[in-house]
Amino acid sequence: MKQSKTRTRVAVAIVLAWIIGWRFPNPARAAEVESEIPFVSPHAAAVEIPSAPNAWGGPRTGNETTLSDRVVKYEIDATLDPKAHTLDGEERLTWRNRSDRAVSAVYLHLYLNAFEGPGSTFFTESRQNALAFRSNVRIDDGEWGHIDLKTVQQNGVPVPWRFVHPDQGPETDRTVVRLDLPTPVPAGGSVTLDIAFHDQLPRVIARTGYFGSFHMVAQWFPKIGVLELPGERGATAPRWNVHEFHMHSEFYADWGEYDVRMTVPKGFQVASAGEEQGAPIAKGELVTHRFTQNDIHDFAWMAVDNFEPPLQAGYDGPGSPHVKVQVFYPAEYVASARRALQATLDSIKWFSDTLGPYPYRTSTCIIPPYNAIEAGGMEYQTIFTADGFLDAEPDTFHGVAVDFVTIHEFGHGYFYGLLASNEFEEPFLDEGLNEFWDIRMLDARREHVHISTPFLKMLGFDPSGGGFALQRIGGALDPHLADPIGQNAWDRVSTRSYGQVYSRTAIVMHDLEARLGTEALERGFRAYYAKWHFRHPSTADLREALAEATGNRLAVEQVFRQNVYGAEAIDDRIESLVSDEQLPEPGMMVRDGKWIERTRDEVDKEIAAKKKAWKLAHPDAKKGEGPYPFRTTVTVRRDGAPVPQTLLVKFEDGSSESVRWDDDVRWRRFTFVKPIRAKSAELDQARHHYLDYDKLNDGRTFEPDRSGSRRWGLDLSAVVEVLYALLGAL
Repeated sequence: MKQSKTRTRVAVAIVLAWIIGWRFPNPARAAEVESEIPFVSPHAAAVEIPSAPNAWGGPRTGNETTLSDRVVKYEIDATLDPKAHTLDGEERLTWRNRSDRAVSAVYLHLYLNAFEGPGSTFFTESRQNALAFRSNVRIDDGEWGHIDLKTVQQNGVPVPWRFVHPDQGPETDRTVVRLDLPTPVPAGGSVTLDIAFHDQLPRVIARTGYFGSFHMVAQWFPKIGVLELPGERGATAPRWNVHEFHMHSEFYADWGEYDVRMTVPKGFQVASAGEEQGAPIAKGELVTHRFTQNDIHDFAWMAVDNFEPPLQAGYDGPGSPHVKVQVFYPAEYVASARRALQATLDSIKWFSDTLGPYPYRTSTCIIPPYNAIEAGGMEYQTIFTADGFLDAEPDTFHGVAVDFVTIHEFGHGYFYGLLASNEFEEPFLDEGLNEFWDIRMLDARREHVHISTPFLKMLGFDPSGGGFALQRIGGALDPHLADPIGQNAWDRVSTRSYGQVYSRTAIVMHDLEARLGTEALERGFRAYYAKWHFRHPSTADLREALAEATGNRLAVEQVFRQNVYGAEAIDDRIESLVSDEQLPEPGMMVRDGKWIERTRDEVDKEIAAKKKAWKLAHPDAKKGEGPYPFRTTVTVRRDGAPVPQTLLVKFEDGSSESVRWDDDVRWRRFTFVKPIRAKSAELDQARHHYLDYDKLNDGRTFEPDRSGSRRWGLDLSAVVEVLYALLGAL
């Protein structure tokens, strides 16, 4: 009996231990388990240590059997209910453990839960920012979105899961989930997970969702995080890179294979990443489409029942397969669709020629309908969304906007797509570099950015400018920089600061090109692409590629130190311009061995006589010339980070002198003695430094020059007169 009681106590103790230790896990024990393979820092940003030569399997030479080192495979069956705006999916996820140790837990992104309510990291951050993100769409009752994990199994065994917060976000965020595997994945081994999930799409917000029958299905399936290994993007030991869905961040994922079947009602068009395999299969009132694509790291699709048949064309170029190009659009945006089709074809050629051949067989553009603009201007691999306008005439704001957005979103297919940088931690490697390359393409097309419309052009008001000049407004005109462009997407003082990821990066790279030369910079970017496409480069990898390929490490490292890892403003100016005639002065002097005094009257008479004689001898003399030389002194000053400058001094006879100012002193004085007076002094006449905060103080004239103010005044006067005329006609 005593032995029986002992056994009972032992059994009870085991049950209690199970209840306490499993159902209510000890926090210390949970932390110990998670520390086996830790998360990357919640504040990870621009990487300073170059990746190892064999990172991500080493450079892709083109001789491998696959374009990328495939880590993951997704096989998904999804059924869309366009009335309830829901999607039911079954996913078979196969993941390869690249590390040298067994993995007992994996992590999935459930991005759609960012839109389930105000408690998500996404909405928590949006409330902290004064400026709107995208168009700051209001979500009304019944318009939220979410994703439910229904079941997860490993070899038929249920897999337990729980929500985690790698970035220490609110406990109410459910965008990252931990799966504790019944059977660990051995080093070099693979695991297959069978997942059933249910999506409730939100009213179109931040890239995804529905409006009417239009459904942009993005961030929609459980997606595994990235296990980074030592030597990859600054990692010194295996770590999980699986950030929460932040307001400004986008995405980062492993390369893999996608085989997706999407079932929709009859009459719905489907546009998707990848290539459609065979004809759609109809069954009753439903139709199933199958799309596949290898060597990508993201997948999105669209379904709608009221678009026009897509516009189609093909691209054939060196190193690329035949590319089928399509544009899906609503009838009212046909003008935009036509421009988008041509811009896509032009973009494939431009990026293929300047970086490397486009490797996929499809490129699909979607122009969302009116009131679904939140789905526009977004990129996924082999598919992207643009913007639509009722008119898209050349040399108008709408026409150039369609071109630019199309070029920009296609360009992401290289910087976010083929180079696959981490958009959570280093967004400038995609958004900023892409912005820079896009504007270069617009410049190559000689296409200026117009802020006019056909109506305003009829009135004679058609201001326009180069893309870099307009980028400068957002990227260089803030003297109080808070964040480096290499900062991550969420540790930023404001939405405006995040916007500098685009504009300031473009200006930084523009100025770097001016210093290195176009040929050298293009050589550097081609080397960067050749070495890192189908991998995951970091900031340090870009820095090293540019430094090595251009041969100017000093300039590259200075620019990265000041602007990528740091936030240093630039503002050089002409402090003063003095050009004085060197006239004789009264005073004591020695003549014939005796000290004599030259009085003021004597000197004045001597000067007057000499000038009179000189004028008689030089009747055609230019302004500023005379018998005495001029001493010109220019004082330059800098209130920011040092950059190499060229000072150009022009003189009244049309001659000029230039001198280099290339050190880190705060001011310097340059002197020129010539027989002519100076007319002007200017820094950076070639406009190499768009980062300079105030270009108005880059130059000075010896006499006031009011031509600029007159021009602005006349333009403003004309605009006011037109407005008064319009009011009078009402």
